[in-house]
Amino acid sequence: MDADPRIDRTKPHSARVWNYLLGGQDNYDVDREAGDTLLRVFPDFAQVATLQREFLRRAVTYLVTEAGIRQFLDIGSGLPTADNTHEVAQRLAPESRVVYVDNDPLVLVHARALLAGTPQGRTAYVEADVRDPGAILAAAAETLDFSRPIGLMMLSIAGQIPDDDLAADLVRRYVAALPPGSHLALSDGADVNPTLVAAVSSYNERAAFPYTLRSPERLAVHFEGLELVDPGVVSTPLWRPPAGAPPQPAVINAVCGVGRKP
Repeated sequence: MDADPRIDRTKPHSARVWNYLLGGQDNYDVDREAGDTLLRVFPDFAQVATLQREFLRRAVTYLVTEAGIRQFLDIGSGLPTADNTHEVAQRLAPESRVVYVDNDPLVLVHARALLAGTPQGRTAYVEADVRDPGAILAAAAETLDFSRPIGLMMLSIAGQIPDDDLAADLVRRYVAALPPGSHLALSDGADVNPTLVAAVSSYNERAAFPYTLRSPERLAVHFEGLELVDPGVVSTPLWRPPAGAPPQPAVINAVCGVGRKP
């Protein structure tokens, strides 16, 4: 672990808790305790994290192979795990360029290990807060060409913004900065499952950055003005599942979607 004094080891951080739930090692006791609390209240929470990672893989694969995207802006990337955005994209199209954004110094420390990417492409990292789109977009423009379509990845980041209107406004501002043909891939936790709501409420009591669950209808607002890719805004495991995937339960823990900017 890095000794950066900016890293708060006294409160759980969502990126590190998520890392723990995905089986990673880049977390502290306080993060593991928070993760275990989540799992005691809602034993399927680790599956929620895994399903979101699978959505990332499927969304990036779609954007590269079907939408022709070769540039990605991943805001709220979290700690590196298996099959990060640049790994999926550059495996399919080695020339792909990816910019990761996160505000956790620990994420920056570990992200340096994945900045190399492929020789044909480019991978960069920006330490900034999602609430500062001006700084993020300016930094991203050093790597990405904003005259060409970009895939904007926002996974579990809108939930970090407690205010509904501010969350929606921030997503709109990022999308507005992208050229036509760009895509938004977004997923976030939903407030449909009472057990999940209880687990997140318990987590928020100690978290450095509380997480806000929203209704599927409220999350769908982020795609207004975009052309939704089939099957639309749906429960995370139902977005273009692989052939032969087992049936998924009807309960909704998180929703996701991909939309194209006309």
